[in-house]
Amino acid sequence: MSDRLRNNVIAGFIVLAFWIISFSTMAADPIVTQATSNSTVTSNSTSNTTSEVKTNPPSAISPSLGANTDCTYGVSGSVQSSVIGVSGGRAVRDITCENIALSAHLYDMGLKIAAIEVLCLNDRRVFDAMLFAGTPCGIFEKETGRGLIGPEATAEWAKAENKKYIPERENFKRFDTGDFFEKVTSGILGVVLLAMLAK
Repeated sequence: MSDRLRNNVIAGFIVLAFWIISFSTMAADPIVTQATSNSTVTSNSTSNTTSEVKTNPPSAISPSLGANTDCTYGVSGSVQSSVIGVSGGRAVRDITCENIALSAHLYDMGLKIAAIEVLCLNDRRVFDAMLFAGTPCGIFEKETGRGLIGPEATAEWAKAENKKYIPERENFKRFDTGDFFEKVTSGILGVVLLAMLAK
């Protein structure tokens, strides 16, 4: 017998055995299981439930303030405790921004000296920069009724009666550790007091 024929016979026996096992399983009686269970449960219970729902009041939400013009910005804040919440806000003018906008509009209209004067007479930094550059801010001479620029303006600014028209320098404070720690301490104390109020 050749190897091919032997392999076919073996394969045929395997398939035949598989069919015989399948049909015998299908023909067998199904397994039936019966179970009977009896149970009696008696339960007596009494329960009293008291619940108290504690909720926080609605949050105090800071108002959203948009800028009404180009030179205003919104400032808002809120404080919330378990009893009460407060919020508020307001619009703040930015004076430096307004001066720059006014100066730019005057310059666009061809009024260059007037544009410079808006900045000169409102900001000491501009006043000093113009003076150090050798082109001092212009000044109005009361006797003649004309505006002075250049060397004539320098001489007029040197007069004692005109010192009051020079803008004041801003007092820029250096970082002070004592002042910083004082503010931090007062802030922590405020938080602690607010927490005590919340209880």
